[in-house]
Parts: sequence; C-alpha cells; structure tokens
Amino acid sequence: MPCAAGLHPRCAIIRGFFRAAKTDFPVPNVDLHCHSTASDGLLAPADVARRASANGVELLALTDHDDIAGLPAARKAANAEGMAFVSGVEVSIEWEGTQIHVVGLNFDPENETLNAGLATIRAGRIERALRMSAELEKIGIADAFAGANRFAENPNLISRAHFARYLVEAKVCKDVRSVFESYLVPGRPGYVDHRWAELSDAVAWIAGAGGVAVVAHPARYKISMGAMRRFLTDFREMGGQAIEVVSGSHSLDDVGTFGRLAREYGFYASRGSDFHGPKESYVDLGMLGYLPDGLKPVWSLF
Repeated sequence: MPCAAGLHPRCAIIRGFFRAAKTDFPVPNVDLHCHSTASDGLLAPADVARRASANGVELLALTDHDDIAGLPAARKAANAEGMAFVSGVEVSIEWEGTQIHVVGLNFDPENETLNAGLATIRAGRIERALRMSAELEKIGIADAFAGANRFAENPNLISRAHFARYLVEAKVCKDVRSVFESYLVPGRPGYVDHRWAELSDAVAWIAGAGGVAVVAHPARYKISMGAMRRFLTDFREMGGQAIEVVSGSHSLDDVGTFGRLAREYGFYASRGSDFHGPKESYVDLGMLGYLPDGLKPVWSLF
C-alpha cells in the first residue's frame, strides 16, 4: 500500500537493507512476483518487463491474479531486453476460511485444465465485485462497480484494488491504503465473503501444467503460527514445492522466519517484489534482498 512518498512506510528501512544485500551476494537478480494491467497492476505487461530489465532484473515472472493474458506481451518485451522470463500466475484460494494466494511458476500457459480453472475464479470475481458494489451502495457510495470497472483494463478481473482506486478518485479516502483499512477488509462495510478455489485444485492445476506451486507472501496472512504450520503441511502434501521467503511485503524478521520454515519443510525458496505500480508497491521491481544462505532457490528448478 502507498504512503506519502509513494511507498509503504517501512520501505526506507527495508530498501536500505536490500541495497546493502545486493553487493554482498553474487547471485542473479530474480523477481518472481509482480502484476500488470492484466489484473490489478498499473503498468501494461510489456512495460512491467521493460521496467524490470531497467532495474537490473535478470529473471522475471509476471504473476497476475487468476489470469495469464499478459504473459505473451511480457515475454516478448523481456526477450527484446535480453532478460530471461518464465510464465507466472497468482491463484486465489481459500483455506480454513482464509484467503491465501498461491503463485504458479514456469508452467505451460496453453494447458487447458489450468486455463479452465482460472476462468472459474475470474467468473467468481465479477460476482464478488457486484456484491461489493451493493454493500457500498448501502452506505451511500453509489456506482462503485462502474467506477471500479473504469480502472480495470481487464474487464474479467475486477479486484478490490480497482474499487480502492475509484474511492480515492471519488475522494472517499485519501489513498488506497486508507480505502482498504476503512472499507475493503473483513469487518468493514465494503468487504464481502467469497468462496475461492480449493488449495488442492490450485496446486493440481499448476503441477498438471508442469509448473511449480509457491506460497505467496506468507507473512501477510492473519493466521497463527500453528495454523501456518498446518497450511504448509497441507500444501506440501498436495504437491506444493516452494515458499516466498523474500517478498516486498516481508520485514527482515519475516525473511528469517520463513527462511527457517522453508528449511524445515524442505521447500524451495522464492523471491518476489509483488510490484503493482510505482506508487502502490512496497518496493520496486528487482529491489529486493537476496535469499538467506542455505536455501534452495526455486529458479534452480527451471
């Protein structure tokens, strides 16, 4: 979420570590989690790839929410920049009543089962958006669906971020972060429950397409460590192979915690900024710390 300077308030601390880390570890600059206008990002897929290359990224995955429409343009731009590129997607799932995201990497984007599964999730997103708009209407915020739709370049994928941008434009809140805190999280008037994909389905879709399933930004989920351990056990038993240890939304303590869990569970470790745009991201593309010593990088599987 943004702050006055365009980055999350803790980014100054984290980015200082990131810059130092970049000189200490002679390993590739890999960014395996970012978004474009194919979902809720602010830049077109090709522009995301070009920005990543300009920032020194050597291997990129575009991981839009529940949609892979941006992959061809991003791959073409990455190839033109001489930057390695793998397919990616961020799948919305529900586990024990909590929405969790699973990133798929290096899969076949033509796989029919994966594409059919993602299509069912996108259809559910539209239905959720209509219900969110109805809830906002009850508290005097009219035409929110139409407003959010104007911010969604992909009409099949309207997200909370698009609603947030509309509410900022309508001067309901000063910034996107404030919208989420006041309206779009559980317990707030614009939030609605929704049934996402099952964990088993998401992992099976990704693995069936030849890809690697990765737990996205695990520190962001509001669950206990006991629940996290149960989730990681389920994820591993269903065929999940990796976890994001270094994420744009992870603190240094989070990196340590999930690095230890990666070792304990035998997971490969991933690294991704979760970049959405210059003014809506914790950190820019490629500007991340490197993986702690002793972890198996997920890109060694590609």
